[in-house]
Amino acid sequence: MIELDLSGEIASVRSTFSDIRAVVDVDNLKAQIAELSERAGAPDLWDDPEQAQKVTSRLSRAQAELAKVEGIERRLDDLEVLIELANDEADDESAEEAKRELSELQKLVGDLEVQTLLDGEYDALPAVVTIRSGAGGVDAADFAEMLLRMYLRYCERQGWPTKVMDTSYAEEAGIKSVTFQVDAPYAFGILSVEAGTHRLARISPFGGADKRQTSFAAVEVIPLLEETGEIEIPETDIRVDVFRSSGPGGQSVNTTDSAVRITHFPTGIVISMQDEKSQIQNRAAAMALLKNRLLLLKREEEAAKKKELAGNITASWGDQIRSYFLYGQQLVKDLRTGYEVGNPQTVFDGNLDGFIAAGIRWRKRKTEE
Repeated sequence: MIELDLSGEIASVRSTFSDIRAVVDVDNLKAQIAELSERAGAPDLWDDPEQAQKVTSRLSRAQAELAKVEGIERRLDDLEVLIELANDEADDESAEEAKRELSELQKLVGDLEVQTLLDGEYDALPAVVTIRSGAGGVDAADFAEMLLRMYLRYCERQGWPTKVMDTSYAEEAGIKSVTFQVDAPYAFGILSVEAGTHRLARISPFGGADKRQTSFAAVEVIPLLEETGEIEIPETDIRVDVFRSSGPGGQSVNTTDSAVRITHFPTGIVISMQDEKSQIQNRAAAMALLKNRLLLLKREEEAAKKKELAGNITASWGDQIRSYFLYGQQLVKDLRTGYEVGNPQTVFDGNLDGFIAAGIRWRKRKTEE
């Protein structure tokens, strides 16, 4: 057996991990955990269930982050011992195990490095994702449903809980729009790089002619804000419509008219909700999401005004960000980063890690320019 030398690769991983550890600030993280643990152990914690949920959620996230950092550190130490053992005993099996472990650690550290780039105001929050079909008729509606499946599969791979909040089905196939919630730390920071216009080019399965069809879908990602109390909505600013939910083909989903649609006149924002069982629950959920959007809009307008006064304002919403080619050359390509995958099916099955990591690094570079 030739002596196994992975010292260069391990040094590279350790160097990156050292930078990550400094950004995470392990000592401060431990102090946070101690404080939150004390608060979580208070006898009167659940007297205020909403506040208790926030404390326990923050504690769980901090503990998970610390466990991840300390786990990688232990595995790096164990890897060096494993390599030494493989070389001392000329053990091919241990050598192969060491190579596999190094590969896994490189991915873990790479993923953690991407997370440390998520330092925006809302990046650590859960997310609400809306997909809308655009130009392209029934193909666009079908494409929107393909994107929904793609994102739900991606979230499933991450172990993130998701909840579809509202779906508007197209008449022939696919969906006009869908909104779903991703209840996981950093879901917004990660998924926000997916916001924009997506384009699909393929031979349409719905047309008689064997011609290429191009269709579009828009993806919107907003953070799920915890505090929306500062937003007050006068009843005169909204219209509440109640209707019966419908599924594919116009089939009735609810036996009562429990779905709710709220239209906010000043902004034109429309929120639909049909996931809950009762009209009261759907109205409450729709109002909460409307407040969320209005608060975010208010903060974005304030930030835009500051940029305008500074003479530096750019608009990127609505820009085409990615193309999916399902004819001839099979390819999915991100137009911002240049990252591409030659097997579209794996992408539609939720394998978005490469696109998202490239997008987060691209966004970080743009903000520093």
